[in-house]
Amino acid sequence: MLATRGGDTSMSDVAAAAGVARATVYRYFPNRQALLDELGELAVREAGDRLVAARIDAVPVHEGITRAVRALVEVGNPLVVLVREAPAPDSEAFEDRVASPLRRLVEAGQSSGDIRDDIPGPWLIDVLVGLVVSVLSSPRTLGREDTVAAITSLFLDGAHPRRPSPSSPREAPEAQ
Repeated sequence: MLATRGGDTSMSDVAAAAGVARATVYRYFPNRQALLDELGELAVREAGDRLVAARIDAVPVHEGITRAVRALVEVGNPLVVLVREAPAPDSEAFEDRVASPLRRLVEAGQSSGDIRDDIPGPWLIDVLVGLVVSVLSSPRTLGREDTVAAITSLFLDGAHPRRPSPSSPREAPEAQ
């Protein structure tokens, strides 16, 4: 509910979606912020554990990005809530468990020439996480692996077409 409806979600909505009484939700989470905080901690913990298990620093950059995307996609709705609803994740835990491994991967890619270096690494990390969250927030049209492949491709290749289409205008040759 929090991932799909965001700020419009009440504790009553959460209770109804969970199939429990509102009082039960309040027994575990005294207020909406406590629920958001717990979901944020869960997302950071899950993302961190999955990034470690993915061994993104032990493979070539392209494969590392694919594995990182898969790890983030598998976190799912808690990641959406963390990014969209939580006011600020525990910055130290988020930095240590999520941002730092992604930053090392992006920096390695920039050093090797596999990732463009004309854009600051932190921006690229924000774009990568934003792509994952946007796709997770959209209606599901692809299976998990196709979703991972699409996000990875969009991040690494951008939105430009892979091949020039017959209808796209060709650039004029430079004047000599």
